[in-house]
Amino acid sequence: MDPHPHPPVGIVDAHHHLWNRARHRQHWIDPHTMAAIDADFEPSDLAPLAATAGVTQTVVVQAVSSEAETVDLLRAAADSKLIRGVVGWVDLRAEDLSDRIDRLRASAGGDRLVGIRHLVQSETDPTFLDQADIRRAISAVAAAGLVFDLVIREHQLPAAARLAAALPQARFVLDHLGKPPLARGDLREWMRDLSTLAGQPNVSAKLSGLATEANWSSWTPADLRPAVTHALEVFGPGRLMFGSDWPVCLLATMYQRWIETVSELLTPCDEQQRHEIWCGTARRVYRLESEVWSG
Repeated sequence: MDPHPHPPVGIVDAHHHLWNRARHRQHWIDPHTMAAIDADFEPSDLAPLAATAGVTQTVVVQAVSSEAETVDLLRAAADSKLIRGVVGWVDLRAEDLSDRIDRLRASAGGDRLVGIRHLVQSETDPTFLDQADIRRAISAVAAAGLVFDLVIREHQLPAAARLAAALPQARFVLDHLGKPPLARGDLREWMRDLSTLAGQPNVSAKLSGLATEANWSSWTPADLRPAVTHALEVFGPGRLMFGSDWPVCLLATMYQRWIETVSELLTPCDEQQRHEIWCGTARRVYRLESEVWSG
């Protein structure tokens, strides 16, 4: 086994964002503490970074709760050879939810819609994922053939596990490994609850967003290794996928450095296992078109 395997060519970046603040305001960005991302980020900004890193396909993920943003992301995907999937937003409490999904699919780039996400991490009601209307909505998302992305915080992992168990027909993808408390350093509860969630076979997870859960200015790959090792143990490579979380990652790391960090953290994996994480899992779960992968 290569002790320092190089990142491959043919990576799927299963989690990044795009935004133009004049069209879709990003109220969550603090211009003082988040100056690195207080800017517009367009497909033309991502393309050279992806090319240098060996990324040939991406999945762009919604950043604000707006169907208008999703329409713009689908349009961007329609004009891009790089963006192969869009995880968009719809109002889960809308009575015409299925019709709204149909309208998104009928819009420009609608064939690139692969999933739906709701900002569950911002919900203050601890019962949100247990509510009958929310579960009905996620069932409708699954019936439409779409993945439901789970963006949650550590304390919401048990509710996510209950949701996945209640809806075995749905496909779930956990963003950012459920945001382990890397800066705090005590991962015991997160490990326990991630193991429970991983026990549901309809859940996959993204190796993304970890640097921003650690100390932004001083983290090292060693700080992230316990979380990644645990994720490998409980999900296995066949249910893990790479994501950059660009441009949010710029708060703590550059695009290329994150690629290199994940490559280092995957050193214990063999070539087939790395293939799954770099591209195979994302293509299978999000039903993306396949491309040749060169490890």
